[in-house]
Amino acid sequence: MFTGIIEAVGTITGLQPKGGDLRLRVQTGKLDLTDVKLGDSIATNGVCLTVVDLPGDGYWADVSAETLAVATLKNWKLGDRVNLEKALTPQTRLGGHMVSGHVDGIGEVVWRKTTARAEQFRLRAPDELAKYIAHKGSITVDGTSLTVNAVDGAEFELTIVPHTIAETVIGGYRAGTKVNLEVDLIARYLERLLLGGAAAQPKGEGLTVEFLAQHGFYKA
Repeated sequence: MFTGIIEAVGTITGLQPKGGDLRLRVQTGKLDLTDVKLGDSIATNGVCLTVVDLPGDGYWADVSAETLAVATLKNWKLGDRVNLEKALTPQTRLGGHMVSGHVDGIGEVVWRKTTARAEQFRLRAPDELAKYIAHKGSITVDGTSLTVNAVDGAEFELTIVPHTIAETVIGGYRAGTKVNLEVDLIARYLERLLLGGAAAQPKGEGLTVEFLAQHGFYKA
């Protein structure tokens, strides 16, 4: 688990295809690795990766085909910068929100504009994730815990303060930038809980208008 509070920005310094999978090397910059062991997890642009080697100034991690299919890793290049966060401990301050490091889909930056000292962004999420994104709710973008300031269909807006711009990869976002999205963990569990016994049925993966109406949650 993670909090979505970025600890450092690293750099991709190695990419090795491995029979459909990928092994990557991250130089970790100012991230403190003194308490990191083989097998530990580090969120890398929001993707929970397991450390398989510690060369001293960073780490190597293996990336599965499943992760490559749903996250932006498949497009990473040598020199790309990535947000880094070590897994939380019982002593960690939960300054963001509960983040699993399991990417739900890839979003895209629609526009960026400056407002006073902050930067505003509009992003477009995959249609299937729109139902989990709420005004003033939490969302994880490339591993950063952020508050949604407006929602319009599958698009949502963020206001980013100067500190976050300086300490994460968000400062490099432009229209067209692809980002990893993880929706709020509670929203996903709530959807599944509302299904009740229907969750055990094949394809019982989501709420429909018919299901909500039948159980009194929706009126046409």
